[in-house]
Amino acid sequence: MHIVLGATGHVGSAVAQALLERSEPVTVVTRDAHKAQALRTKGAHVAQVDVFDTHALRRVFMGGRRVFVLNPPASPSSDTSAQESKSAHAIVAALKGCQLEKIVAESTYGAQPGEGVGDLSVLYEFEQALAAGPTPFSALRAAYYMSNWDASLDTARRQGRVHSMFPKDFELPMVAPHDIGQFAAKLMLGPAESSGPLHVEGPERYSPGDVARAFSEALGKPVELVETPREQLEQAFSSLGFSEAAAKSYAAMTRATIDQHYEPATRPVRGAITLREYITALVRRSSG
Repeated sequence: MHIVLGATGHVGSAVAQALLERSEPVTVVTRDAHKAQALRTKGAHVAQVDVFDTHALRRVFMGGRRVFVLNPPASPSSDTSAQESKSAHAIVAALKGCQLEKIVAESTYGAQPGEGVGDLSVLYEFEQALAAGPTPFSALRAAYYMSNWDASLDTARRQGRVHSMFPKDFELPMVAPHDIGQFAAKLMLGPAESSGPLHVEGPERYSPGDVARAFSEALGKPVELVETPREQLEQAFSSLGFSEAAAKSYAAMTRATIDQHYEPATRPVRGAITLREYITALVRRSSG
């Protein structure tokens, strides 16, 4: 049995579906079982558990052989780094004592030690804690999710604008959740040995300007890219409802990414879905 955390999100659901497509037994873990109904229909078992309930989560883990874990994002209105650090510790604690064959963990490009860079340090510490355990472990460092641009569809359609925290021409490694799911499933089914960190990104790198052009083509109307100046990042995140701590954290992550303050990926696995294909499919689904 494969156990998949975060299975009602973009990436977790892609991992679960990739395993189900291969006729593998899957238990998906979610805080809201109703959101997992589509996966249940496809044959998945559903466990409704909060990651902070260590004992309940451990019981689910003990019913499986291989586990895919990701640290759920905290509400942006909270101190995201503090909350996500707590949830990562809870997941690691729940894994202790479980007799598993393999753990695959979702991480991110740019994961690094240090403070004040949000997910980049939280997920690095998550990787380190899992690697220190007795179970064979693989860290899957994914590029910037193409699904992060989903929220831009509304302003692209209504206002002809896409807002970006990155510079217009800054080329960024991006990847579709489907491609992450396919690669994660291969890792889950592969040899029970440690590896990584392993990087996965799309066929090529894209800029926010490319995103605006993809929306323009898919919507059949002009769409411009509105770039947030570097010195206004905290203010921009605050205007979106982020707490003061979260705004500082996300602004620091954005600057670290722009400045490339991390070791670059070497020989990344390349997904098949292009940005243009992803945005076109997103627009079509919203019009259906």
